[in-house]
Amino acid sequence: MDRKKELKLKYKQMRPQMGIFIVRSKFSNKCFVEVTQNLEGRINRTKFQLGAGIHPNRELQKEWKDFCEANFTIEILENLEYDKDESKTDYTEDLALLQMIWEEKMLKENIEFYKK
Repeated sequence: MDRKKELKLKYKQMRPQMGIFIVRSKFSNKCFVEVTQNLEGRINRTKFQLGAGIHPNRELQKEWKDFCEANFTIEILENLEYDKDESKTDYTEDLALLQMIWEEKMLKENIEFYKK
């Protein structure tokens, strides 16, 4: 097998960490939660977007700009494990359910969300 095909195969077999993460304000009771099939990549993207002033959530973006990065935390709330059945590749429904569970927990704790 040539090197290019080998690398492509390895890439397809990669299983990045997936789950839900939160961007939480230290000065208000607001947060932004997101689910993804690639936590590390999505968190990096979110940090970049916020730093560049191009995050799609305008309310979060405004507060990030006004109060700076030091007043926010970004953390992983929960990892979603891959099924033992390796043929499953679409975890959209599982991630949506995970997000609903966490949003419900946060609402019970009176945590507010940034408007979508």
